[in-house]
Amino acid sequence: MDWLASNWRTVIDLALSHLYLAGVPLVVGFVLAIPLGWVAKRWPRSYPSVVTTTGLLYTIPSLALFVVMPLILGTQILDPLNVVVAMSVYTVALLARTVADGLRSVPDHIEQAATAMGYKGIRRLFGVELPLAAPVIAAGLRVAAVSNVSIVSVASLVGASQLGDLLIDGYNRVIWGELLTGILATVALALVLDAVIVFGTRLVTPWLRAGAGA
Repeated sequence: MDWLASNWRTVIDLALSHLYLAGVPLVVGFVLAIPLGWVAKRWPRSYPSVVTTTGLLYTIPSLALFVVMPLILGTQILDPLNVVVAMSVYTVALLARTVADGLRSVPDHIEQAATAMGYKGIRRLFGVELPLAAPVIAAGLRVAAVSNVSIVSVASLVGASQLGDLLIDGYNRVIWGELLTGILATVALALVLDAVIVFGTRLVTPWLRAGAGA
């Protein structure tokens, strides 16, 4: 507590940086996963290819991906963009299958009814299918959010400042207050992102709240 009282501004700055490096890729990855999931659902034969290909991306070691990104993007080794792009890749790897499975969970008769009412193509996807698939997709988003917060900590090894700095510095210098603060702050950030996703899911699925209250 003494260490935190003396360094709370630093902790807040690092937490905000951590939130940026984990949160932006979560949004970008989700946006990119939507068309991939739609393709896998729209053409069933493409489902194994989409799921397998995106799943393989998650097997790439995070540190190796952070190091390779400057060579691919032409950026500086310490540029936060490297981490954002790498984490977006991991997020797509996690969410492509989730989005596909969520869309496939929408009953055929509902899709047919929506089509009969004039909902076609993109309008049906965003107006009917995605909202109904929200509970399934949200489960994957929650996993991706926690995973992102965890993996981003490794980026301290390539110079991207965030809460992982507290873990490395606290461990190397045997400062238990700093190390414990880093652990607790990382867990708290993951819980905050999880709570935001849960809240957002409830907002876009009002019928579930109505059903629970009936």
